[in-house]
Amino acid sequence: MRRPPRGLTPEEAELWARVAATVKPLRSAPTPPSLSPPAMPATAAAPAPVPPPRVRGRVPLLPEPRPAPAPPTRPLDHHGLDASWERKLAKAAIAPDFTLDLHGHSLDAAHSRMEHGLAQAMAQGARVLLLVTGRPRPSDDHAGRGERRGAIRAKVFDWLAAGPYAHRIAAVRQAHPRHGGAGALYIVLKRLR
Repeated sequence: MRRPPRGLTPEEAELWARVAATVKPLRSAPTPPSLSPPAMPATAAAPAPVPPPRVRGRVPLLPEPRPAPAPPTRPLDHHGLDASWERKLAKAAIAPDFTLDLHGHSLDAAHSRMEHGLAQAMAQGARVLLLVTGRPRPSDDHAGRGERRGAIRAKVFDWLAAGPYAHRIAAVRQAHPRHGGAGALYIVLKRLR
């Protein structure tokens, strides 16, 4: 046999009243009587807790706690690198430590190969990875051919941002023409501390 509910303590009733005041009702209904306890004179002894009055109908549920807001995420292509890194990448003054070619693979195969390649590059201590995705063609160039050129390039940022190594990526930049230009990306990995 179930025990009847114990009721709310005065502190719980006050907290509930504050929470209930922030909730917008789904439909208009008569306002339930106040659940907050009456003000007590400072000299009076605290009486035993009185359960709040029961309201006919449904018992209101506590709202689900809101998750803490996630820190704002920046796209990987806008992560900050210091000016010297930006200059070196723009001039191709840095040779990639590791090259990974996804060109010509299906989306599933390219995603799997990229995850494996990132793990391998990190295991080898690489700092700059060259990721070859293939150059997208203009849409009218492949119209009617059933080919989706540029599909890997379109997915790469999503894969990197949602992948298991996102926390290790400092930045992603378009490669210099010497390293593939529009058909390739530099992935700069964070230095382990």
